[in-house]
Amino acid sequence: MIETASALKINVDKELSKSVTLAKKIYLEGSIFIYPTDTIYGIGANPFNENAVRKINEIKGREEDKKNILMIYNIENLLEYVDVPSEKYLDFLLAIWPNPVSVVLSLNRKYRQILNTSNAAFRIPNHRFCLKLLSELKMPLISTSVNKSNNPPINEPSLIFEEFSNIIDIIFYSTKKNFQKVSTLIDLTGTKPKILRQGKIKVDEMINKYL
Repeated sequence: MIETASALKINVDKELSKSVTLAKKIYLEGSIFIYPTDTIYGIGANPFNENAVRKINEIKGREEDKKNILMIYNIENLLEYVDVPSEKYLDFLLAIWPNPVSVVLSLNRKYRQILNTSNAAFRIPNHRFCLKLLSELKMPLISTSVNKSNNPPINEPSLIFEEFSNIIDIIFYSTKKNFQKVSTLIDLTGTKPKILRQGKIKVDEMINKYL
């Protein structure tokens, strides 16, 4: 663990349990943190905490209605928040996750009102720290790129420290190499699946097989 006058920096590979405990505490308190994922580094927070979401938007310098990808622990947890139209969609989600593939799904009536939107993108990540944290939270976790609006994502820990140490209190990092590429993004809210963004994982064959 590295502690400086600015941000607290913790290596999730060396201090996994401590990292998860602290990240959970920060999440429940309504604050934000930076963390590694199975794609690029993310800024994390509770999506139901308006102050935390506002702080992320202020740090990134972006519009307040900008949507975030939400990490989720498993399909059972996901089904608390969304309406999945058919068994074949569920089979598809079970087949592609955990992986760096994000899927836009229709929120159920309760969470459309809470989040004031009709849909949201979810992902079950293939990352040890993320999954352990999500299993503790049993709630969605915001995952938005570490950057200022209209700038490329920052994915190197030393550069993240330099840019964000005086803005964000806690930075979780890893010395392991990640994919350094955004997730593939698929829209499943319409009558046909639509690939919105091609990331590391190609899903065309899976879509043809299941959908």
